[in-house]
Amino acid sequence: MKVKKGWLAVQVGSEEEHSQVDGVTVSDSQRFLIPISYLYHPLFNHLLDKAYEIYGYNTDGPLKLPCSVDDFLHLRWRIEKESTPYHHHHQHHHHHLIPHALYFNSC
Repeated sequence: MKVKKGWLAVQVGSEEEHSQVDGVTVSDSQRFLIPISYLYHPLFNHLLDKAYEIYGYNTDGPLKLPCSVDDFLHLRWRIEKESTPYHHHHQHHHHHLIPHALYFNSC
């Protein structure tokens, strides 16, 4: 998989866990491309800390993340939701915005 500049490949889920799909055994892990900006997000940093505890820093291939695909998709949705501009008011008063740390729980 060719990765564009500014993006990072990650492997999510366990390669050891398998499921049956139409009688064929498939791995429950998936590869995703994420923007490098995720590396600076507090929620993603928590997941990186867990990855270090489990896998260490030396891994071959994409960065492995120790969570299910569903959990990763939810995390990605939360990060994307937070980075989307807040458009509920036509006025641009930034003091109405709540800092992300107050309404996002850690993973």
